[in-house]
Amino acid sequence: MVPKSDAVFFDPVTKRLDRTKAENQINDADKNALETALKIKEKYGGKVIVLSMGPQFFDQFLKVAIAMGADDAILLSDRLFGGSDTFPTALILSTAIKKIGDYDLVLTGEESSDAGLGQLPAQIAEFLELPQVLFVSSLDLSENKIIARRTIKGGYEIVETDMPAVLSIELGINQPRFPDFRRKRWADKEFQLKVWSNGDLGLSEDEVGLKGSYTSVRRLVEIQPSTRKKIFIEGTSEEKVEKMIEIINERMNK
Repeated sequence: MVPKSDAVFFDPVTKRLDRTKAENQINDADKNALETALKIKEKYGGKVIVLSMGPQFFDQFLKVAIAMGADDAILLSDRLFGGSDTFPTALILSTAIKKIGDYDLVLTGEESSDAGLGQLPAQIAEFLELPQVLFVSSLDLSENKIIARRTIKGGYEIVETDMPAVLSIELGINQPRFPDFRRKRWADKEFQLKVWSNGDLGLSEDEVGLKGSYTSVRRLVEIQPSTRKKIFIEGTSEEKVEKMIEIINERMNK
């Protein structure tokens, strides 16, 4: 879950994101990851468990995932988790995944729309000591192996790895389904969401939150709009090229 980016501001005093006035939503790339998991379930069987870390009011978004077809959902919520950078966040999530146990695939979105760092999938894989395939645009399963197509700069590559593994799903690779109305009504009234605190995970207070973080924002710098002069060149193609060369030579000789 992430706040809508147009309503998020930096607090100049705390040097942290101020999300108090922002409306929250399911991260778009995570919707693609969930849709991928549901399609795998429909084709091969299995169970889809949704895991998220955040405050208690995130429960409504996890219930949306249940309405879309997930089998279970767990919210990791504790005041001790507040202020975590990606390192303790990955530790908390991977510890919960180990507690769930008996998994074949860990699917995440490629990155969050608020920070946009894209570090969590790789960090989770390292904590779980699992192979990782990032920016996956399509995948197929064969026995205990994954054959995935992943996007790289200038093209793509085909990667094969064993299960279990951690995969980050590329934004926009599918169209997430709408929640089923009957499942949504059941999720709102009857579904029992699991909420795990740090006590359930057994992590030290020094490993989570601000204490467990390796990064902090020291200062904020406002980016000023560009003051570069714009030059419009008219004429034929040959005249435009000659004028551009003339302008470049003038500036290089200054």
